[in-house]
Amino acid sequence: MENVTAVFAGSAFALFGAALLIWTGARTIHRAPVAHGVSPVASTALATLFGVLFLVLGVWCFTRI
Repeated sequence: MENVTAVFAGSAFALFGAALLIWTGARTIHRAPVAHGVSPVASTALATLFGVLFLVLGVWCFTRI
């Protein structure tokens, strides 16, 4: 039963992290703001950091299977 939970959590974290990285990259390529009302450099850096963090967390969950 714990394997099912690890797979679900790993999938959710990995999908969210990958989607956040893809979305941030697309916004950056088009020179569109990642977050309105925030410094473009800070918002891009934080979104990239959290995207990588969630992706690593998802991979870590998969290693617990």
